Amino acid sequence: MASHKRIPMIAGNWKMHLTSKEAADLAAAMKKGLDPDLKHEVLLAPSFTNLHAVKAAIAGSRILLASQDVAWEEKGAFTGAVSPAQIIDAGCTHALIGHSERRKIFLETDEVVNKKMKAAIKAGIVPVLCIGETLEERESQKTYRVLETQLTGAFAGITPAEANRVVIAYEPVWAIGTGKTATPDQAQDAHVFVRKQMERIYGKDYAEAVRILYGGSVKADNIDELMAQGDIDGALVGGESLKADKFLRVIHFQAVLSR
Repeated sequence: MASHKRIPMIAGNWKMHLTSKEAADLAAAMKKGLDPDLKHEVLLAPSFTNLHAVKAAIAGSRILLASQDVAWEEKGAFTGAVSPAQIIDAGCTHALIGHSERRKIFLETDEVVNKKMKAAIKAGIVPVLCIGETLEERESQKTYRVLETQLTGAFAGITPAEANRVVIAYEPVWAIGTGKTATPDQAQDAHVFVRKQMERIYGKDYAEAVRILYGGSVKADNIDELMAQGDIDGALVGGESLKADKFLRVIHFQAVLSR
């Protein structure tokens, strides 16, 4: 199991799915199905247009709200972008930054990711920094080089104090929505490497405290095995988070492990 010092987090990334009503209904089902004694954090990341509806649906619960992205500017002529202040206004405490789909489809660079990290931290938003390699990169033995480059780029110019609340999500791109999952051992190895990189950047204490989530075809039937790994501190869940019963099973992994 992950270190007791690190509070596990299970996050659901709803991507470009659901209307406001569907999102509110799913969030309400999460709230209703949650074990009141749950010790770890649960985070939902709906579309921008669904944030208000989900915020209302989870009111009075411990479920946290994240945006799927955030702009690096505070305001101005940036059509289609949503500022840190606007996502806070919508009820968010967290923001996904650098998700592989943003990097790959919308061509976000490490420099853009870094600017978004700084803007989120300045606004008091907790960044959930996403990193990961493609299948081509893995097959050509570049996994660690890619992760090192992404981490170095993302944290450039960010002080240890500023980096304190950041959550990292390792998501091998080849395992997202493909049905392929990194084996628990592959995921653990990558998480150990990420932790070593964070030790290189910020020192041992930081590396031991930072939470590293695994993302990439996380399902109800593989979560227990993944969460049994020492350096996996939670999960960033895609498709499975759109089904209330399955996602609740993922969220409650601990209850099953401790029986």
